[in-house]
Amino acid sequence: MNTTLVIMAAGIGSRFGTGIKQLAKMNANGEIIMDYSVYDAKAAGFNKVVFVIRRDIEKEFKEVIGDRISQFIDVAYVYQELTNLPEGFTVPEGRTKPWGTGQAVLACKDVVKEPFVIINADDYYGKEAFVKLHDFLINHQPDEKKHTMALAGFVLEHTLSENGTVTRGICEVDGDGFLTRIVETSGIQVVDGVLTCANDKMQQTLSMRANVSMNMWAAYPDFLEYLDNGFSDFLQGISDNPLKKEYLIPTIVGDMLTKDEVSVQVLETSDHWIGITYREDIAKAQEGFARMTADGTYPQKLWG
Repeated sequence: MNTTLVIMAAGIGSRFGTGIKQLAKMNANGEIIMDYSVYDAKAAGFNKVVFVIRRDIEKEFKEVIGDRISQFIDVAYVYQELTNLPEGFTVPEGRTKPWGTGQAVLACKDVVKEPFVIINADDYYGKEAFVKLHDFLINHQPDEKKHTMALAGFVLEHTLSENGTVTRGICEVDGDGFLTRIVETSGIQVVDGVLTCANDKMQQTLSMRANVSMNMWAAYPDFLEYLDNGFSDFLQGISDNPLKKEYLIPTIVGDMLTKDEVSVQVLETSDHWIGITYREDIAKAQEGFARMTADGTYPQKLWG
């Protein structure tokens, strides 16, 4: 069975400062975080990569990674555009913010016809999660009565940044390992040895061992149909915040759970996240990949 990796790389990255954070080089070969994700995905059995990008970074994107990896795995590009809206809708005056991860994945509907995994471009997930999600897609029988998905569950303490706060989807999981609720929680950081966040209610129960989402989802093509059908409903309901409201996968899946329209198996991983939220994160990320090269986790040169 063919499986596809969808990489969301259209983010503006305002907290990173100038430059395109997804394209920051991690080693002397010029390889970036996405190289490691594609390498791990290919090793796990994925045979196609779809990059969701902005048209204004297309040339640089292909020069930095796309043209190189296309020699080793099938590559396709789709574009997340602010103006790509259903018939009858227009961009609210003054809106510059993209429509969110739901629209990013929806951009793949014409090129992704097989089971797929979604990831962020600027996050390193580790080998274990790719293997688990790929095996889930291959071995699972989709539920005929509702959508079937999986989520890579990371340990919160493995996903924190030393350089500022992070936002994580805190997962509530039942005894059978299925997601019951996901709460997007911002402002998470450790201050003087104490784990804190911006949500007073979540603060009461937040734990370093909490299971969190890093936006690494496994789904089947019917989820793209669901996103397509739901986007119009979303746009009709943005009158309260038309300039900033986003169509977000965690929110979408949360609503599906409430309506009993989806089952989401949480596949726990012990791997440590590496990401670039802030410019100061670059050096630590480079150190992390250097260690994994030194211990043999990765070759000196990923491709060729």
